[in-house]
Amino acid sequence: MDREIVAIGGFVVLFVLMFLRVPVGIAMAIVGFGGFGLLTGWTAAFRQLAQSPLSTVMDFNLSVIPMFILMGAFASGSGMSRDLFAASRAWLGHWRGGLGIATIATCGGFAAINGSSVATAATMTQVALPELRKAGYGDKLSTGMIAAGGTLGIMIPPSVILVLYAIITNQDVTRLFIAGVIPGLLGIVMYAITVRILVARRSDDFPPAEAVSWNTRFSTLLAVWPAIVLFAFVLGGLYGGLFTITEAAGMGAVGALLIGIAQGRLGPKQIMECFIASLRTTSAIFLIVIGAYLFGYFLTITQTTQNMVEFLVNLPFGPYGILLLVIMVYIVLGAVMDELAIILVTIPVVFPAIVQLGFDPVWFGIVIVMTCTLGMITPPVGMNVFVINSIARDVSLGTVYRGVVPFVLSDVVRLFLICAFPAIALFLPNTM
Repeated sequence: MDREIVAIGGFVVLFVLMFLRVPVGIAMAIVGFGGFGLLTGWTAAFRQLAQSPLSTVMDFNLSVIPMFILMGAFASGSGMSRDLFAASRAWLGHWRGGLGIATIATCGGFAAINGSSVATAATMTQVALPELRKAGYGDKLSTGMIAAGGTLGIMIPPSVILVLYAIITNQDVTRLFIAGVIPGLLGIVMYAITVRILVARRSDDFPPAEAVSWNTRFSTLLAVWPAIVLFAFVLGGLYGGLFTITEAAGMGAVGALLIGIAQGRLGPKQIMECFIASLRTTSAIFLIVIGAYLFGYFLTITQTTQNMVEFLVNLPFGPYGILLLVIMVYIVLGAVMDELAIILVTIPVVFPAIVQLGFDPVWFGIVIVMTCTLGMITPPVGMNVFVINSIARDVSLGTVYRGVVPFVLSDVVRLFLICAFPAIALFLPNTM
């Protein structure tokens, strides 16, 4: 059977299955197994099906994922998000639009110890949305900035997406984590500026909150010091080369657990709930990874990667023209696919061409992760939008989508800046 026809048919079947809402990991596994069987025989395909799940879950490099997820679960369970919001509100709430900026700052801070965009959006909907409503913020602006702030979860380290990108492309995950720091901070700043602009247009509707005393402000800092220490310990240790990424993940999880116990917020029941939540999330991610590996074998046997590399590098657009084309394709995919699936399906095909065109692989990882974040807040999928809608039932999807538009534009500007000035992402890794 012609390999090219099987490859094209495989991609068609994959997208049809995902359109029918088949879980993406299962869809990739079905296509990978079926295509591999058609081309190499079913005995080899069944052998691959038997070996791939076991080899995946026993891969030491992937052990970092459940550890960082567990760290985020302990951080959520110990109420760090509420402490961060209280501190941000105390320091920024007296500005006009300050409560909105405090929400963005809290999203960034919680992302730094959580690593999940969905968890950040869900938590901040529960913590910040009631307070924003009390202060007179409309649902459109409130949910829009929470959805956008949630996307910081996969940019600011620790980030599961960056870990998977590093494993697939054989890059140093520590360099990728460090590379995400400045773009993540830039995202917080640009979102805050966006809030200020939106509030300034209707300044009378957003009176500043009453300023609190300096004693109150510093007392809120005492409450958030565990979160600050945890983030500084993990990221500082990585930057200074004190420990590996896997060791950092393990110590981060233990640190978050000990902090929660010391504060009296994590009892046996809460700890068990954190373990269960982490297990569910990890299982979902590993299912996608197993499916991606099976699909990867199919891509290899059909030589899809080699053919795509040859096609891309021979396009008459030049390196940056091809990069723009790749980014546009990712934006479209991000609107209809889960960001994990996008990375796992496309990176094995696209990455070799990008490297051959002379682009830095660490910088490209940041660019692609940023592009994927756009998909988390744009229709028709917009995972963060659906999460907010599932919690705030009285807010329609249309309201949230309209609210995120200014923040999507802000992200487009940030993406342009990082493409135009790669040093934004590469400055810190190059100092290691």
